[in-house]
Amino acid sequence: MQNPALSYAKGSQTPALIEQTIGDYFDAMVAQYPDHDALISRHQNERLTYSQLQARVNQFASALLRMGLQAGDRIGIWSHNNVEWVLMQLATAKVGLILVNINPAYRTSEAEYALNKVGCKVLVTMPSFKTSDYLGMLRELAPELTTASTGQLAARRLPFLRQIIWIDVAGQGEDQVGMLRFSDVLATGSANDAQVAQTQASLRQNDPINIQFTSGTTGFPKGATLTHRNILNNGFFIGECMELGPTDRLCIPVPLYHCFGMVLGNLACLTHGSAIVYPNDGFEPLSVLEAVQAERCTGLHGVPTMFIAELDHPRFAEFDLSTLRTGIMAGTSCPIEVMKRVVERMHLSQITIAYGMTETSPVSCQSDTQTPLEKRVTTVGKVQPHLEIKIVDPGTGETVARGQSGELCTRGYSVMHGYWGDEEKTREAIDAEHWMHTGDLATMDEEGYVNIVGRIKDMVIRGGENIYPREIEEFLYRHPQIQDVQIVGVPDKKYGEELCAWIIAKPGQSLTEEDVRAFCKGQIAHYKVPRYIRFVDAFPMTVTGKIQKFLIRDAMKQQLGLTEAASA
Repeated sequence: MQNPALSYAKGSQTPALIEQTIGDYFDAMVAQYPDHDALISRHQNERLTYSQLQARVNQFASALLRMGLQAGDRIGIWSHNNVEWVLMQLATAKVGLILVNINPAYRTSEAEYALNKVGCKVLVTMPSFKTSDYLGMLRELAPELTTASTGQLAARRLPFLRQIIWIDVAGQGEDQVGMLRFSDVLATGSANDAQVAQTQASLRQNDPINIQFTSGTTGFPKGATLTHRNILNNGFFIGECMELGPTDRLCIPVPLYHCFGMVLGNLACLTHGSAIVYPNDGFEPLSVLEAVQAERCTGLHGVPTMFIAELDHPRFAEFDLSTLRTGIMAGTSCPIEVMKRVVERMHLSQITIAYGMTETSPVSCQSDTQTPLEKRVTTVGKVQPHLEIKIVDPGTGETVARGQSGELCTRGYSVMHGYWGDEEKTREAIDAEHWMHTGDLATMDEEGYVNIVGRIKDMVIRGGENIYPREIEEFLYRHPQIQDVQIVGVPDKKYGEELCAWIIAKPGQSLTEEDVRAFCKGQIAHYKVPRYIRFVDAFPMTVTGKIQKFLIRDAMKQQLGLTEAASA
């Protein structure tokens, strides 16, 4: 019998886990809701019902098999949000190809590393996006595939890659020698190809189906390998927490290359007969507001910085957002004050908070529509069904008492197949008892609600005091003139580390260091008041909206002339 005083929780065992493949489950949903909207891509002016989407998916799956690809082969997608991304996600799942998500922010060397690490045979790519010239980078990496010459070069930089397919975008990528146009490839397939059905029937739910690269803030990115069972079930239970159904329409401005878009977005919808709505290929707050109003969306996803941008848009008040009720705020720490504004001003009374990591498909904990508002704005909810979580002392591995901080670990169906081609790193992350060690510091209260207090590596130790940056960030969010804030530790000769705050002031507001310190005085302990305060226009962040605190830390060290040796 588990001790209730310890930080351990086990999720509900109902409803039962889905033991089908993604292709089989999707086909069952199509049979149930054939004429319901499945996918609306506003920037492409495309609308597909479930039966129309299925026909196009089957056709593209057929085309991929006719290219000579076989189950288990890896095929990459290097693109922002569009219809083609969804076709890739579902068609590869139908015929057992492993979809490799390539970060749209990657440049030449990063793309080269990722494609070679997993041995991609085919890559589907956008021609370009803003400052990223994807076809230009590929011409540099694989000239033998992008020129009229058919001769093999002596040293191929992408030795596994056989074919590049570029996504049709008006005015981009015309007449690319040696590359294939997506629409031309699609036309080679059949929506009623017996080989697709035969291959689909041979697949099993535990087959690897997706590789997503971790952020790689330390060392090279690792390829988290996920199965049908991993992401299909996670998408389903995420949708259950939001109470999604066939009348829901979910606006998804978060990128698909990341689990947030692909699992919390696409699969949450496709397992509940809901409609996917893409407001744009990349995030732009005005297009989100327009999409919610025009499509009468009932749900909206986003990281905190996205919701802040929407709320603070000059035209925010013009839009009717009254159809909204639910969605997910996740991807990074969700400030309490931002959550309150979202609930009050965007009608998202049933918005949920989700916590997870790529290696766990990704969600381990989530609040639901019935979670009291106080718990929804201060925690990441409770453990998801069919999963276990525990909070352990990072030094001893012992489960800590409720209310005590420690490392969050999770176990169950959602834990990844492993890191592709890296057994050593897999063993470091997943212990002998199959617990995934997240590296996140958390607490669990008496009711089982989990609060993420920071990353083990982000915890600041000042003069022997353990300081969690998120606690100070939450306090500073209360300041009426502060729009966003990030706290990091920087080396210090006397205390080992000192706190630094990077602050974005609200538009039109004049804020000084003295104002911030005065706000802190008498409200938080003196050692929690940041020594260094800087006002900035933006934070360095990933495409998914995750703040890159290590870059803030590096910038401050350079600005202050500090080195890690200063903390010795």
